[in-house]
Amino acid sequence: MKIALVVSEFNGEVTALMRERARRQADALGVEVSRVLEVPGVFDMPLAAQKLLARPDVDGVALIGAVVKGETLHDEVIAAAAAQAAANLALQFGKPVTLGVTGPGMTLAQAFERVDRAATAVEALVRLLRALERES
Repeated sequence: MKIALVVSEFNGEVTALMRERARRQADALGVEVSRVLEVPGVFDMPLAAQKLLARPDVDGVALIGAVVKGETLHDEVIAAAAAQAAANLALQFGKPVTLGVTGPGMTLAQAFERVDRAATAVEALVRLLRALERES
């Protein structure tokens, strides 16, 4: 089983920790992380995920990022777009895409408190891949 991670560089002080937690969780579950693709921000994740999902050496993708509240509702727009894109890509490719993106509406301090969401996304991805294998 091989998975890929798409990691947002925006809020990098948080997402670097999230990337490390995701990798550790994959190792703990005995799953290979075949690709890690860094993108500028959460909004940029769908195209990267699409390219990875088209690869035969990628069974599923976990999206890793942190959407922090600013002065506008921009964080809500970005988080909603990422969630919708993840669902659409999973259906398009028949491969799971999990959302390890925290936010919207959180502070930077809250983002740091939620870095384990990346590990949860990897765990969910692996559980789903194993369930789908059993159904094949």
